[in-house]
Amino acid sequence: MIAGFSITSLLLILLAGIGAGFVGYAVGASSLVSYPALLAFGIPPVLANASNTVGVVGTGIGGVMGARKELKGQAVRSITYVVIGAFGGVAGAFLLLKLDPSVFEFAAPVLILLSSLIIAINPRGRMQAKQAAADATAQLKHIEATEATDATDAAKRATTPTAPHRPPEQLVQPMSQDSWWVWLGVVAVAIYSGYFGAGAGTLALAMLDAAKIGPFHKINALKTLIGTGANISASVVFIIQGAVDWPAAIMLCIGCFIGGYIAPPITRKIPANIMRAAAVIAGIILTIDLGLKTY
Repeated sequence: MIAGFSITSLLLILLAGIGAGFVGYAVGASSLVSYPALLAFGIPPVLANASNTVGVVGTGIGGVMGARKELKGQAVRSITYVVIGAFGGVAGAFLLLKLDPSVFEFAAPVLILLSSLIIAINPRGRMQAKQAAADATAQLKHIEATEATDATDAAKRATTPTAPHRPPEQLVQPMSQDSWWVWLGVVAVAIYSGYFGAGAGTLALAMLDAAKIGPFHKINALKTLIGTGANISASVVFIIQGAVDWPAAIMLCIGCFIGGYIAPPITRKIPANIMRAAAVIAGIILTIDLGLKTY
């Protein structure tokens, strides 16, 4: 036994972490796997949620490191989002710890159902499709513009090797042009991330897209900053307050890293609709199960 856990239990939490990391990469809903897994091992809801936040924090850090190209040239906005995320994470963490535990127990089924519905609506997939269409249109216009050049330039290009032409990169709009509600939305997502967080990334992505902040791949990287800042600061609060079940959190963190690492080559072979449907069904089943136990 290790801190009340058998070796078998810790290995099962590790497997749950692998599943959470995989699902997190595939459909952005790692907590739909990791949170109920911790509950299944008898960890109280609030402690399970806090330990889950610590366990999945590595996923966000890895995502930010992998998105350095997309974040290039956005230093001010990036720092702003991380700072807002950090303060929101602290607020959400204190809400979780200071409110009566029954508040979270009653809210959890609703929050899980909300995240499941967000996955079903699939704003991320819609944005990817819209971005692909925009890229194709830009490429077509670029080809038409290239073909419209005069014959002299065409002859010169034929005899002088040049780098291939590419359409101009789409940029993120200046923060001064952001609508006021965008900032309220960023704050709300940050607080929600610190409090629970399931589906928070998808919410942030949908919000940034609705505000027309920039192209999909750039706002996808930006939304990661909000969640990462919130998860790190919330984790610090949970650790200071002694609200973390360390054996479970450590095994979950290792599993999340493994799951996120092996997900890309596997998900390429699985239709996205199948993965999304599985996540939605699991979320609904979990909502019903927790609802029956709570209400």
